[in-house]
Amino acid sequence: MTVTQTARPAFDPTAVGDVDADLYLLDELLDDEARDVRDRVRAFVDNDLLPVINDYWERAEVPYELIPKLAALNIAGGTIKGYDCPGMSRMAASTAAAELARGDGSINTFFGVHSGLAMGSIDMLGSEEQKQRWLPPMARFEKIGAFALTEPTHGSDSVSLETTARREGDSYILNGNKRWIGNASFADIVIIYARDEADGAVKAFVMEKDADGNHPAGYQATVITGKIGKRAVLQPDIVIEDLRIPAENRLENCNSFKDVNKVLAATRGGVAWEALGHAVAAYEIAVAYAKDRVQFGQPLAGFQLVQNKLANMLAQVTAIKLTCFRLNELGDQGKMTGPMASMAKMFAARQGRWVCSEARDIMGGNGLLLENHVARHLTDMEVVFTYEGTDSMQSLILGRHITGLSAFA
Repeated sequence: MTVTQTARPAFDPTAVGDVDADLYLLDELLDDEARDVRDRVRAFVDNDLLPVINDYWERAEVPYELIPKLAALNIAGGTIKGYDCPGMSRMAASTAAAELARGDGSINTFFGVHSGLAMGSIDMLGSEEQKQRWLPPMARFEKIGAFALTEPTHGSDSVSLETTARREGDSYILNGNKRWIGNASFADIVIIYARDEADGAVKAFVMEKDADGNHPAGYQATVITGKIGKRAVLQPDIVIEDLRIPAENRLENCNSFKDVNKVLAATRGGVAWEALGHAVAAYEIAVAYAKDRVQFGQPLAGFQLVQNKLANMLAQVTAIKLTCFRLNELGDQGKMTGPMASMAKMFAARQGRWVCSEARDIMGGNGLLLENHVARHLTDMEVVFTYEGTDSMQSLILGRHITGLSAFA
């Protein structure tokens, strides 16, 4: 006698159903604008991004097809007011970042580099004329931005950058190298930070493509390959040799590394929100999988060890979310400091990575498969753990605040 087994439907990691990652009802604190942004970005993630992202991620290609749909969300520029930017509240902009990361880290990084670092540099450090010139087309994604600070030998100590700028008539001549510069292989606008030979101060220069859509002579970008995370965003090495940039393209209000830090401090909190998005996604998928997967005659969700893991994962997701919400409140009150942002980034990235790792463990071998999404979130979190200030550097910034003593130069 042949026994026919009925095949169970394959697990769908996008069908998380009624999984609740908001035990403390923090979403009730969102205003109408933040709710609207959350819902619009979530719809984009679920309907447009998730069905295609794994294929792009595996091939290490940018899903350019999504850029017009991303532009239609009208979220580029975040909190910037005017210049065709949405002028969102801090909470609405942060919610957008978390929702994008809940979908995919590469798209969130592509967006964050363009909207937060590049547009943020122009908004915080540019003159009124420069803002009028560049921000409107960037808000509409007609021009894509990049932010070139990190160098091959200066990551955590980017304050020591060696790229130089020399004034020559109506231009500056730049020479040096940059590394890990997201979007820079195809960006229309690249903010390049360099040290002015005249006074040794770090200044910012806006490089633009020419009328034919080509990068100017002296700028060579080579995409870094072999990454284990953030594979659908391109991060090249850049060689800069006698690159000529018009003097009018020097951002008027960048005259020291302290000015660069204004941009970094503003975006560091956004990285904590990104970690929240990854953690929420991994937790939701793990819960749905544990309820669906049957072993030893019952769903994984019925076992004590699995429930213990899920309980601790939810606790950490909640702690990250509380940290993010409070950081935003302090920002709105004008009380947010560098150490506050550093602690948020350090804690959220560390615990977000742990939540993703626990989700992968609950799913066993299936957690290794790209089709179940958690592996992508886990490896992307390895990048989040490092970029915009490593875990160690954030701890030292916080340690300096605690002790009054600096453990680094």
